[in-house]
Amino acid sequence: MNKEKIKEFKKIANEIRKESIIMTHRAQSGHPGGSLSEADILSALYFYKLQIDPKKPDLENRDRFVLSKGHASPAYYAALAMKGFFDKKKLESFRKLGGLQGHPELKTPGVDFAGGSLGQGVCFANGLALAGKLDKKNYKVYVMIGDGESQEGSVWEAAMAASHHKLDNLVVILDNNQVQETGKTKDVMNINPAADKWKAFGFEVFDIDGHNMEEIVNALDKADKVKEKPVMIVANTIKVKGISFMELNHKFHGKAPDDEQFEKAMKELSKND
Repeated sequence: MNKEKIKEFKKIANEIRKESIIMTHRAQSGHPGGSLSEADILSALYFYKLQIDPKKPDLENRDRFVLSKGHASPAYYAALAMKGFFDKKKLESFRKLGGLQGHPELKTPGVDFAGGSLGQGVCFANGLALAGKLDKKNYKVYVMIGDGESQEGSVWEAAMAASHHKLDNLVVILDNNQVQETGKTKDVMNINPAADKWKAFGFEVFDIDGHNMEEIVNALDKADKVKEKPVMIVANTIKVKGISFMELNHKFHGKAPDDEQFEKAMKELSKND
């Protein structure tokens, strides 16, 4: 991967962060924390890896993406709009009646999974991946989960099933951003060492810096070469990445910035343009 492409993906990630802050501030509602931590991963997925066509969002053999941590929808919507699934102006409807909802809905172009209750995404992605195998399709299924979400038992039931069925067309990405709604994940219920746990469940595991674009791209490429087992990418990230006074502060898990915080946040993010 050449340096110019990496630079481009980083710039897109920063735009995703800015749009996420703009959306949550405008709505005075939403989840900025997990949106900013996942921005680099979404940039690499949507502008490098996923085999998709915004003009034909329902292509049968397209890659699928499942945002299991559906509350982090602002970054997801920003990525979809920037990719061309819908007009960027639609982002202004975030959390408004008839507009883009707080959790993704299937009626939104580009969305493959209606996220809601946590712990369901890997289960759903298993079904998509198994269906692909049975139908002899060559698409891949990518699913992003959260670290707080990983305290849900259903995640581990799904992990066991994915390994049992040798779903090598499944890539699970853990946004391991260290913080959940009520505090540090290690204090609420520690999920680490996450990489060791997923290995024990039969996954091929890549443990990376989730804000290092080169590492993200390389891990996605390595995942393509894995056979006979599913893949887990443990992306070690920072909650509210890119805004110094918000980073790793659980209060911004689901709290929109006020006017003063918004101005400061946008000023910091604009330095990365």
